[in-house]
Amino acid sequence: MQKLTEYDCRTLLCRYKIKVPRAELARSEDDAVKYAEKIGYPVVLKLMSADMLHKTDVGGVIINIDDAEGVRKGYRKIHSNASAHGNINVDGILVEETLCGRQVIVGSVQDPQFGPVLMFGIGGIFVELLGDVSFRVVPITRRDARKMIGEIKAHDILLGVRGQKAVNMRALADTLVKISNMIEKERDIVEMDINPLFVNEKEAVAGDARIVMSKQ
Repeated sequence: MQKLTEYDCRTLLCRYKIKVPRAELARSEDDAVKYAEKIGYPVVLKLMSADMLHKTDVGGVIINIDDAEGVRKGYRKIHSNASAHGNINVDGILVEETLCGRQVIVGSVQDPQFGPVLMFGIGGIFVELLGDVSFRVVPITRRDARKMIGEIKAHDILLGVRGQKAVNMRALADTLVKISNMIEKERDIVEMDINPLFVNEKEAVAGDARIVMSKQ
């Protein structure tokens, strides 16, 4: 099995026109600062390593960095955290724009009977707690995507509550279809999840991705 780094995941998602945050891969403090100022504060720093895909487990993600000094400190801190967890090969530090919106999850697994199955639900830290998800066999149509969105119990959160604007349902449904197309065509994908997928009144953007391929 081959576990893609987030940077490689981004490349694959972009191939299928799935939106990802603006980001640059830095391999020095100076580059990290240069990229942060190009992207615009606040930014997120993320450890990129094929040896450690669950970045938060080793302190590999720092959010809400709003100046150059913060970027430098964060860059050093992530490297220090990685070193403290053994022989981790650091490919670089991803400097990424800060996203906003409701958080959902889109995932896929290979079912022994039906083949690739797509999952949609409320994302972020609540996905395992709430278990509020819907499923479809790949491929799906936009109509299927709309039904998947409507089936989760937290559907009203996406429509807007307590003064919040409704999310762009068309953009969300289109993104689900694009992900379905990717899963259908990339037959080597064994597991995939995008968590969170940020969705707001304008767009849907893949905030973080994990992809496992069958290739050695």
